[in-house]
Amino acid sequence: MTESPSSATAPDIDASTRVDTWLQAFDEALVARDTERAAALFAPESYWRDLIAFTWNLKTVEHPDGVRHMLDDVLDRVAPTNWRTSEPPTEADGVTEAWIEFDTSVGRGKGHLRLTDEGAWTLLTTLRELTGHEESFGERRPRGARHGAIENRRSWREERDAEDAELGVTRQPHTVVIGGGQGGIALGARLRQLGVPALVLDRYDRPGDQWRGRYRSLCLHDPVWYDHLPYLPFPDNWPVFAPKDKIADWLEMYTRVMEVPYWSKTTVTSAEWDEASGTWTVQAERDGEPITLHPRELVFATGMSGKPNVPPVPGMETFAGDQHHSSQHPGPEAYAGKRAVVIGSNNSAHDICAALWEHGVDVTMVQRSSTHVVKSDSLMEIGLGDLYSERALQNGVTTEKADLIFASLPYRIMHTFQIPLYERMAERDADFYARLERAGFEHDWGDDGSGLFLKYLRRGSGYYIDVGASELVANGDIKLAHGQVASMTPDGVVLADGTELPADLVVHATGYGSMNGWVADLIDQETADRLGKVWGLGSETTKDPGPWEGEQRNMWKPTQVPHLWFHGGNLHQSRHYSLYLALQLKARYEGIDTPVYGLQEVHHLT
Repeated sequence: MTESPSSATAPDIDASTRVDTWLQAFDEALVARDTERAAALFAPESYWRDLIAFTWNLKTVEHPDGVRHMLDDVLDRVAPTNWRTSEPPTEADGVTEAWIEFDTSVGRGKGHLRLTDEGAWTLLTTLRELTGHEESFGERRPRGARHGAIENRRSWREERDAEDAELGVTRQPHTVVIGGGQGGIALGARLRQLGVPALVLDRYDRPGDQWRGRYRSLCLHDPVWYDHLPYLPFPDNWPVFAPKDKIADWLEMYTRVMEVPYWSKTTVTSAEWDEASGTWTVQAERDGEPITLHPRELVFATGMSGKPNVPPVPGMETFAGDQHHSSQHPGPEAYAGKRAVVIGSNNSAHDICAALWEHGVDVTMVQRSSTHVVKSDSLMEIGLGDLYSERALQNGVTTEKADLIFASLPYRIMHTFQIPLYERMAERDADFYARLERAGFEHDWGDDGSGLFLKYLRRGSGYYIDVGASELVANGDIKLAHGQVASMTPDGVVLADGTELPADLVVHATGYGSMNGWVADLIDQETADRLGKVWGLGSETTKDPGPWEGEQRNMWKPTQVPHLWFHGGNLHQSRHYSLYLALQLKARYEGIDTPVYGLQEVHHLT
């Protein structure tokens, strides 16, 4: 969701010279271990974002002082060399951009560089593979067949069945992933390809049931180009916005085709770290039978959200109708002709309200605070079009390149790239927003005007991608009420100003808590507090308290609790960041030294 200055520019000879000169000077300084000289190659305002290549962390350092401090700590063991461009650099608006590659003591990396007259403005470095532990693709792909006459040969199916019978029973996994949605499946596929013995555990009957069980009308709000899984992209005829059951079937198929070791019907009941053995003791029930696992690494892949949040309301227990959190909403079919109150005004609230209205329900949305709304078509064309679209593909921007372009923008300055995009959307859809305002809908563009994706990164809430419900709000088909819920009665909901909303159904579309709430449930509160809050950047905007973190809190990287990790987010993040988490786990499995630079401190518990 950003524009890249290089997206439409041509290769430039002078740009190539500038980049080559900078890379040579940088390489010479690093080889000489002259961190002062290396840091001086960065502009006074500059940002180096590293995804595990130098820091074994997801870490952004700022300005020459930050660069020098990081290099002083890591340079001897990383020993980076062979800096080079992988395609001709480009230049636009005074910024030279280049795709780069490099080697380290343990692996091979890719990156992206932006240069100005003052030096490096942004640098992205990412570890892509570990030397000697490369994935088996391309020329390294497995043969599959063993030609010749082999006594007592086992077929592929027999080999897989034997592995399934052993892993977690007679042979312990190195890594256990709790949660088998798209995040757990993507990580499971990465670990499988890297040869890390891992199990993905999920409580549902089949992969994809997390989607099958949601309300009937649910579709992805993000377009197909943004949502591919690792290794196996959606086919070219896949719909732009995939229905939930189609996604569910794809996840089930993907799990089988990618040979992800996946235990369905498995509920984790507790986990405890054993210092003596250096393993977790994970207690679970698999299809009703108790089982104990002893992995070295434990990953919570329960999404980007924690447990459903239903604020206690006086009188909830007296309500005579149906009430549930949005995550448990069964769909609108049973409520035709009835009255519904949906508490909340973000994505789920809008989707549920629209589906209820379509089935003849008298529905009222309770807006407790302002919400950012962006029309889907505008988001696709202006916000995503340069990176994730057919247009982007025609311009040579593959999904992998788009992911790296987006990753190359440090979070500290990302809003400056986003604000102009949302200003264009506001101008394009001015009539739409005027109608929403006249209907009484309270709208915002984020604390600094940066729109949807920064809201998502900072707080994970407060927005709706409009796929139709906003029209129902604007014309009054979905009624609006404002304020906090003061109480509930047997017949409905009472707001703080005394407004009474009669209801046969109340849906609490009230969001989720921090993911460390799952840790409190399965391990203990002390461990959850050692971890601290999960998600957010520390931007000091609404619901994202400071201090500044520079990266997503506790996601895809080492935490203050050794051997405990978090993985999740949307499909884009599950795809992109699963690589770096999988490489960190692979390095630990192989006994590679992984000293962490800049381990995140804990400032907030929830």
